[in-house]
Amino acid sequence: MNDQRLREWATPRQAEFLDAVDKYGSERKAASALGVSRGTISNSLLALKKRAARSGYSPEHDMRRTVPDGYLVKGVSTYYGKDGAPLGQWVKSTVDNERQAAIMREAFEAMAKELPRVKPIAVPNETKADLCNVYTLTDCHLGALAWHKEGGADWDVKIAERMLVAAFAQMVNSAPAAKTGLIAQLGDFLHSDGMMPVTPTSGHILDQDGRFSKIVGAALRVLRRIVDFALEKHEQVVVLMAEGNHDLASSIWLRAMFKALYENEPRVMVIESELPYYVHQHGETLVAFHHGHMKKNDALPLFFAAQFPKVWGATTKRYAHTGHRHHVEEKEHSGMTVIQHPTIAARDAYASRGGWLSERAAVAITYHSRFGQVARTIVTPDMFE
Repeated sequence: MNDQRLREWATPRQAEFLDAVDKYGSERKAASALGVSRGTISNSLLALKKRAARSGYSPEHDMRRTVPDGYLVKGVSTYYGKDGAPLGQWVKSTVDNERQAAIMREAFEAMAKELPRVKPIAVPNETKADLCNVYTLTDCHLGALAWHKEGGADWDVKIAERMLVAAFAQMVNSAPAAKTGLIAQLGDFLHSDGMMPVTPTSGHILDQDGRFSKIVGAALRVLRRIVDFALEKHEQVVVLMAEGNHDLASSIWLRAMFKALYENEPRVMVIESELPYYVHQHGETLVAFHHGHMKKNDALPLFFAAQFPKVWGATTKRYAHTGHRHHVEEKEHSGMTVIQHPTIAARDAYASRGGWLSERAAVAITYHSRFGQVARTIVTPDMFE
């Protein structure tokens, strides 16, 4: 009889193997009954035991104190008496980042099922099929708190909400009537990623304007208005909610939420990717996206060529869009032009004290299906102050 507690960590296939071994009495007989090799069952059950051990369960090693779902055992210290029996045990745990992300995705998708869906908006009368407008907003840091005496301009939730909506509206109104509008929210849209005002990976303390729920509410209002603006201008709207280093978890729920919100709107497509690399093919033109926190600009072309070989091979004009560094840089690398976008947000104390200066702006670029980049629209904060 197998240890029944192992079922807590078993996949459906592993649970089937456990049942078969219990029923037939041995791995060899179970393998014969299921039509698989004995090694398949042995290796699968060994992997199951290792997974259970990572959660703190390995009775043959006197480990029975498990950690909650979403955590891993970092270390176990057991001390024994003279008779060899364990007298006490310390269990150290750490966050299981992959499982935590999976739990968040499951929770966000479940919550999104209850959201009221947006009704379709009337299609605009005339659009140009060969054109695609890419509206880039990156490093908006909604929720950040900046003071003009330190960074030259103020920034808080109210200012950010007003500025971002006005900037996007100006870009939409000034850009050509393209058939496709791609909203490239390139990450770090939110300044923090949860209840604590810290960066999710390094734990650096952030200057934050108010409670996280207040910031989330403003973020949803801004993004909803942006998508609706785009629907009034374009026949097709593509929405990207990219992962940034400040909003690793929030990018997950933003994608799940907006996919659900516009589920009944056939003209909206939300780009889904578990990797922080994204592509959209517009005829012979490739537009690719990455926040910039995982790879340097000069490494992006070869990466996108390897990761998306069919799209790369089907295109002749290729562009990658990044943010993260808050200033402009544009250069051709290995058959692709990499465009690093500025931020429209004001500098916070960290950037100001570090001496990082950059011109604030947001950029919309129009791409032709054959000729690549054909036009640009640039907006700056001065236009709305």
